[in-house]
Amino acid sequence: MIALSIAQIARAVGGEVHLADGNTPDTLIDGTVDTDSRLIEPGGVFVAKPGEETDGHLFVDAAVEKGAALALVEHVVDTAGAASVTQIVVPDVVTAIADLAREVVGRVRDDSGDLRVVGITGSNGKTTTKNLLARILEGEGETVSPKASFNNEVGAPLTMLRVTGSTRFLVSEFGASAPGEIARLAGLVDPDVGVVLMVGMAHAGGFGGIEATFHAKSELVKALHEGGVAVLNADDARVAAMAPIAAERGASVRWFGRGPGATDVRADDVVVTASGTSFTVTADGVSLPLRLRVLGEHHVMNALAAITAATTLGVSLADAVARLETVEIAERWRMQPLGSDRVRIINDAYNASPDSMAAALRTLAQITGPEERTVAVLGAMSELGEHAEEEHDRVGLLAVRLGIQRIVVVGDAARRMYLEAVAQGSWDNEAVFFSTADEAFDYLRGELRDGDRVLVKSSNSAGLRFLGDRLGESFS
Repeated sequence: MIALSIAQIARAVGGEVHLADGNTPDTLIDGTVDTDSRLIEPGGVFVAKPGEETDGHLFVDAAVEKGAALALVEHVVDTAGAASVTQIVVPDVVTAIADLAREVVGRVRDDSGDLRVVGITGSNGKTTTKNLLARILEGEGETVSPKASFNNEVGAPLTMLRVTGSTRFLVSEFGASAPGEIARLAGLVDPDVGVVLMVGMAHAGGFGGIEATFHAKSELVKALHEGGVAVLNADDARVAAMAPIAAERGASVRWFGRGPGATDVRADDVVVTASGTSFTVTADGVSLPLRLRVLGEHHVMNALAAITAATTLGVSLADAVARLETVEIAERWRMQPLGSDRVRIINDAYNASPDSMAAALRTLAQITGPEERTVAVLGAMSELGEHAEEEHDRVGLLAVRLGIQRIVVVGDAARRMYLEAVAQGSWDNEAVFFSTADEAFDYLRGELRDGDRVLVKSSNSAGLRFLGDRLGESFS
């Protein structure tokens, strides 16, 4: 975080200061900000966030031991350790870190004039696109981007607070489970460039349907900085329908995709293999070959989005392509290759929606050779609301239609996938069901054989990412 005095921080968050000995309102604070006391570094700011399982106020002493110089709290913590740190009391610490993030980014923008902010949203692909774009921009100058999927009301502001006076690019990922959340987060920084990847069924239960999802994702376009640029997926009709919203905001539009509407950045001649995806990318009339090592044809669109945002910010296509070709995986647990040449595991169980589940299954079918066997280990998709049963049925049906040779469904919440697969004809042990990951692991350890290619796919809440890790270790 940039250096701010205790008084400046208190004004930004609307808090009441309780000074520790040795501090004054003019004492400068410039350490990192975190809600995890274990990650606090000397000079840092600890945010005592109440949670469902515990309360951050119980860990103020632990943060002090780590060297915290300031604590944001909702009530004064009166312990021996806490007494040695300045505390700023606010009504809501989550709101406070958002207010502090707005202050920090605004000051850097005003002081340097060089900071450019990119916001990314969409039902799928946010984290991959964020990582690809960050890899490109890091070659241009200091770039701040989220760790893992820090895209919610806590993670997004914490990322923004890592901005310094020398930061050239801030890449913010905006997720949401309800209307208004993206508007609040994007409104903290008014992005110069807003990337919308797709409007799909992910989190549809929280939004109340696909049209509500459209309105929620369009909040990023509405939050663009004056004179900003909306980077839109021309192949997604709902995303394309955001162009008039951009015009109302006074923003221009750049289009990416694989179809005729992708007038700015387009992919052609796509070839999918087990080692990645090759295609020709054309940006503003210049064409270059690109070999993306991240598995899955669906990541072509994420790469195009990253290239479009990067070239909007002045990066050459040649530099963007060269840097993308150095990326080996999008993120841990996202189409992550594990295992060995004998049994190859693809661990893609960090998140799942109907769209990403279908994309992963199609990738499994595409990259498996004639002498290899396809095995799909599938768990539940979360946050689908009233659409859950229908969408789980669709996954079971798709797995059968793609000819997946072994369908292993794990967890009671995913059982409909198994029932649908059986109903479609996978009854001779092609489809099996297990209530727990341990049961599935024992089965797979004995079932998998040389030449198998295994996909592990589920939402984060199903926990199958750890099953994927275990399988990777067993067959490495």
